Amino acid sequence: MTKTLVTGATGFVGRAVAEALLDQGRTVRVLARKPQHRALQDLAVEVVKGDLTDPASLQEALQGCARLFHVAADYRLWVPDPPTMYAINVEGTRNLLRLALEAGLERVVYTSTVGTLGNPGDGTPGSEETPVSLADMVGHYKKSKFLAEQVALEYAGQGLPVVLVNPSTPVGPWDVRPTPTGQMIVDFLNGKVPAFVDSGLNLIHVRDVAEGHILAEAKGRVGEKYILGHQNLTLAEIFGMLAQISGRRAPRWRLPYYPILSLAYLNEFWSTWITRRPPKIPLTAVKMARKFMYFDSQKAVRELGLPQTPVDRALGEAVHWFRQHRYVKEK
Repeated sequence: MTKTLVTGATGFVGRAVAEALLDQGRTVRVLARKPQHRALQDLAVEVVKGDLTDPASLQEALQGCARLFHVAADYRLWVPDPPTMYAINVEGTRNLLRLALEAGLERVVYTSTVGTLGNPGDGTPGSEETPVSLADMVGHYKKSKFLAEQVALEYAGQGLPVVLVNPSTPVGPWDVRPTPTGQMIVDFLNGKVPAFVDSGLNLIHVRDVAEGHILAEAKGRVGEKYILGHQNLTLAEIFGMLAQISGRRAPRWRLPYYPILSLAYLNEFWSTWITRRPPKIPLTAVKMARKFMYFDSQKAVRELGLPQTPVDRALGEAVHWFRQHRYVKEK
């Protein structure tokens, strides 16, 4: 039986993709740097130890596979060593897609992010067609993913049947690390969010994102991008939902942007040159928060049939999972 390879299955979205494939009865192999990773413990998958920067391990992982979901990425808002992030996100993608083309894979789904897409930032939703350039990318993560998208499109032009998906902000269970959004939820539940900046996000249930990957594999057009998103919400609305779900009080104070930006610059300098530890106020996150990260996912709904689970259900499942797994110190 042919196999499907998933990279990044130890991450939030990658694990959800692997789980969704297993639910379909597919035979799944995953590439992981840490085969004993907690996120893989409940998944009936074959694990190949490897790394995107090691072509030999990628060749081994692709052996016998007909389909590939490339979800893995170095996702950090602050990096002390930016070249490492580019080596994984850009050159790692190049390594994998080159080998996938040589192996003659039937179908490839590449996971990007809405962060690579154009966004007016004023509350007008961005789409797959909104103009954008590398100069618009804030931070090394977005820059590296933008460049990796160009690699995927390059290989699509060479004949690799690759479809690109751009998830917005997934929420739900099994956010093990957690992601920056998951950490925001954990901090809220632990009473560590006294205030917030005036911004907004597009939220979607992580299981809908996983289903969107599989729908893109089945129905997506080669070389096309599909936004996997759902509801655009202000941070005030998100914290209001979390307050209703958890019983905790929502923060009431809106912080002014520029004083926070100044603190972020100081914090970034201290982390980069003194502590070498992630800053408490990541500069990239503050710069991103200046924009309302709203997106229009109608192309994926129309062409793929992307499901749209209510966001309050996704947040509720996230809250339950974080509490169940002791991320929250209940009083």
